[in-house]
Amino acid sequence: MSYVDQFYAKIDRILQQIRDEQRENIEKAADILTETVEQGGIIQAFGSGHSFAATIEVAGRAGGFVNSKAIKEFYGTNGWFEVIEGVGDTFIRLVDQRKEDCFIFISNSGKNPLHIDMAKYIKEQGNKLIVVTNLTDSQNAKSLHSSGKKLYEFADVTLDNCGDPGDCAIDVPEYGMKTGATSSIAAAYLLDSVVLQAIENLVNKGIEPPIMKSANIEGGREYNESLLEKYNDRLNRV
Repeated sequence: MSYVDQFYAKIDRILQQIRDEQRENIEKAADILTETVEQGGIIQAFGSGHSFAATIEVAGRAGGFVNSKAIKEFYGTNGWFEVIEGVGDTFIRLVDQRKEDCFIFISNSGKNPLHIDMAKYIKEQGNKLIVVTNLTDSQNAKSLHSSGKKLYEFADVTLDNCGDPGDCAIDVPEYGMKTGATSSIAAAYLLDSVVLQAIENLVNKGIEPPIMKSANIEGGREYNESLLEKYNDRLNRV
């Protein structure tokens, strides 16, 4: 079987596993987003390195919540500082964090100090935290934080991306390596499901969800600007 066909089969298995095993957690995470919208808070998403892709699946896209923000790494998206303890503790204190906000952290391994420092501070402030991670891989990993903890241990809800160890799913035996990373697809699938469930929750409560329209459809940009008036001040802060 070709690498591509192996990858398709692996992704099909992962998405089915998510549907079979993660629905309850998706609903719990959606309840957190629903409460955040009701309270006028901001959904703040953070991921280091390639995990940043999942944050912009949550924030600032058509069909998603207007009151959402991707926390951007001050050093770009290369993940250089995620293994240095103390960086996250300083970084998170620069973020505009309020009691009505919730946070979504994406980390495949969940073992690096940057996320753990940030998660620890968030929970000390009383905010809700949703974590997207490879749960089995993270449970078996050695934490690089002095506390010995992993990111999922700080979560109110953990969403398991159901991937293989090390993220890559396809063996290249000729050269002793693996390829075919699955975590980005799985994270997007999980988080889009959470957003959809939260929107349905709000609709069922008779609350109009603050959903962004595509700027490329007629009137979309104007509609978004009218919604953004309520949140613009916060969304343009760190």
